[in-house]
Amino acid sequence: MSLRYLTAGETHGPQLTAIIEGLPSNLQLDPDALNIELARRQKGYGRGRRMQIEKDTAQIVGGVRHGFTTGAPVALVVENNDWKHWQKIMNTWPIEGTDEEKRRVHRPRPGHADLNGGLKYNLKDLRNVLERSSARETAVRVAVGAVAKQLLERFGMRIAGHVIRIGEIEAPPHNLPLEELARVTEASSVRVADPETEKKMEAYIDKIKEDGDSIGGIVECIVEGVPVGLGSHVQYDRKLDGRIAQAVVSINAFKGVEIGIGFEAGTIPGSQVHDEILYSEERGYYRATNRLGGFEGGMTNGMPVVVRGVMKPIPTLYKPLQSVDIDTREPFAAQVERSDACAVPAASVVLEHVVAWEIAKAFLEKFGGDSIEEVERNYQGYLNQLESY
Repeated sequence: MSLRYLTAGETHGPQLTAIIEGLPSNLQLDPDALNIELARRQKGYGRGRRMQIEKDTAQIVGGVRHGFTTGAPVALVVENNDWKHWQKIMNTWPIEGTDEEKRRVHRPRPGHADLNGGLKYNLKDLRNVLERSSARETAVRVAVGAVAKQLLERFGMRIAGHVIRIGEIEAPPHNLPLEELARVTEASSVRVADPETEKKMEAYIDKIKEDGDSIGGIVECIVEGVPVGLGSHVQYDRKLDGRIAQAVVSINAFKGVEIGIGFEAGTIPGSQVHDEILYSEERGYYRATNRLGGFEGGMTNGMPVVVRGVMKPIPTLYKPLQSVDIDTREPFAAQVERSDACAVPAASVVLEHVVAWEIAKAFLEKFGGDSIEEVERNYQGYLNQLESY
């Protein structure tokens, strides 16, 4: 059975819900670890008031008993504390009142899903679009990815994310081991390893906010301990780097993805792009460098997986852009919903969990079984095969 999940819920609804199907039985899950990851998503310099309202925690309401998965679908719930202010407006059943009382949205905001969703689904209240298209949904996606992380950790895989760039300010390269990178960036308000860069980024975000604007940036995640051979070269939709790329750009406001050196590969000779193959008795086959970010031919090659994503500036601005009222067809300055000046540090956390999910999915496709013990036997058999190759 393939690992998959679905989410449901709105940004001002009572809760976000996820159903995960395909997890093997007897996988130990730590609920506190899920909540630690959700708290990480809420941090970061430049966040708006919603992060002061919500203190996200994940409740496991199905598929886990006495701390272990049962093989049944795992159900997760992340409640929205702000729901208490929206119970009438977001009521499931019809309510009486004016458009203003119902908080009907008829003025689409540039850069959002408002107008496209209204046209596609024939919705004259664009709140029905923005409630679901909101980045609030990434809270439950982080919870799902946190489950995937616990599976990966069981098999020796570790993941960390950090910020590469916010607007004009770029973090200098680092040579930190993965665990040290995770520790240092977790203590940073903008998830960078360099203290001077942190100060510059904070000042830059302050200036952007004062101007009524928003700013995006570039984030990176690194996964170590990934075995060779996840994914496949035989069909386009089985290439794991392609699946990761799709997952990354599915994150709200993400507009691009790189694997390894990414777009730089189009600017330098091949001798500076491809990773030479080496062999030693201790390591087996490995690469002299990791410019291709742990992938060749759509498959992992045993080197760390390195993925970057670019997040555009959040389109809700306090100096609003021009739009058109769908009732009157008249121009107006787009209305403002509560927003962040910069959500790039939080985006790095979301990136980690999206990538973790795709690697966990590919891992179970290759080594899957109905119980975690069966997965472990399958994996050990593969490691034996690699050792004798």
